[in-house]
Amino acid sequence: MKRRDFFRNSSLSAAGIALSPVLFASQNHTDLRLAELKNEAKNIIFLVSDGMSAGTLTMADLYAKTTRGKHTTWIENYKNGRFRRAMMDTASADSLVTDSAAGGSAWGGGKRVPNNSLNVGSNGELHKPILQKFKDQGKKVGCVTTVPITHATPASFCINNKSRRDQEQIAEQYAQLNFDVLMGGGNKYFSADLRKDKKDIYANFVAKGYDVAKSKAELKTVISSKAPLLGVFDDDALPYTVDYMSSEKAQNNIPNIVEMTAVAIEKMKNHPDGFVLQIEGGKVDWAAHANDAPGLILDQIAFDQALKVALDFAIEDKNTLVIVTTDHGNANPGLFKGAKADENFARFQSMKKSNTWVMSQLEPSLSQNQLIEMINEAQGFAISKDEAKTLLNHIKDFNAEELKDYYKQPFEKFSRIQKRYTNVGFGDMNHSADYVECAAFGPGSELLPPFIENTFLHDMMLKSCGVSVNE
Repeated sequence: MKRRDFFRNSSLSAAGIALSPVLFASQNHTDLRLAELKNEAKNIIFLVSDGMSAGTLTMADLYAKTTRGKHTTWIENYKNGRFRRAMMDTASADSLVTDSAAGGSAWGGGKRVPNNSLNVGSNGELHKPILQKFKDQGKKVGCVTTVPITHATPASFCINNKSRRDQEQIAEQYAQLNFDVLMGGGNKYFSADLRKDKKDIYANFVAKGYDVAKSKAELKTVISSKAPLLGVFDDDALPYTVDYMSSEKAQNNIPNIVEMTAVAIEKMKNHPDGFVLQIEGGKVDWAAHANDAPGLILDQIAFDQALKVALDFAIEDKNTLVIVTTDHGNANPGLFKGAKADENFARFQSMKKSNTWVMSQLEPSLSQNQLIEMINEAQGFAISKDEAKTLLNHIKDFNAEELKDYYKQPFEKFSRIQKRYTNVGFGDMNHSADYVECAAFGPGSELLPPFIENTFLHDMMLKSCGVSVNE
């Protein structure tokens, strides 16, 4: 056979399967039969570092080793054998590359759905979200995130909605659920002053007996309360960790992911029927989209610290299944070779601000020297005048509205400049189809095989608690 005939005859198109939805549909969950459940879990803590590529996990561990001389919790528990480990296929129903709504829905509803959908199938079929299933079983349930609590990943465990973008409606849906803990950002989706329809969604929660906390001080007053909790601590997402650490105001007013995780566990841990908690490091994904290396690395470190809180509880409790994973890769970042790679990577240890903060300070009126000085103060390296000129030329004709437009700001240009001083670079600014890391500890972790589809975790969680996968 001629070479060109071989390729023509063996192509996906010739086989009739190019872009076929069948490729993306979940297979039957036969893998669950490969292992028997030894001990049922009473509780589940499901942790998601949203948009975490392998390079993100690696760089966070390199950062941890160079700053405090030890591995991150995640890698340490790979090293000591405590975690059972798998790789996971993250496709959605209509693409090899998932978004967070479809990625989370694979876990939440147990079925692959089209991108942008929350537990709503291609033909409009509704897949009951897993936290509703566990609530029906008598467990306490909740979500914690560093982005709006109405965002795709927490919503995927909670509700059905054909569009992840309708966060005002999602806030209203939450008020009907009677869940026990909801904490994150997203005030603009609850506040009558900020919503387009001027509805006061907080009033809906108060009417149902919720404690509503909008600051760290208010959160402290309700930790011991028996009432369910809605905590909303910023208008949109919470600050990046690197910005949070350099802001006394933020630290005084906004709880971080570690503090929210501890509060959520404290409020649910003594329930006789157990609890199920989802924890999301949502800003990891946002930083990857922005090619924001300091934002990315420090938020992954904060997520890892929340993982330690969850794992420490599970080790002591002995009845808690911990699952830690990501919904997809994003931007494929990494530390790359260079004569000063180690020295340059160490710059992250003293950075005070994220790239996103730097973008927020850009104005056409800045001189090259002012921009150089500002970046040096914020991130500890002095760019050249030509590099400053590149950034200023990008925004020179921007009006006030364009200066605030995330999609118009020169994130990618700045990331490429920053790579010369840190050796950290990115492959893209969007999600990838990479197989991703998944780990488990505790009763039920024995169900995890070495390779899974994302939908597997839905059934694994149910089976680990003795709930029928057909519930």
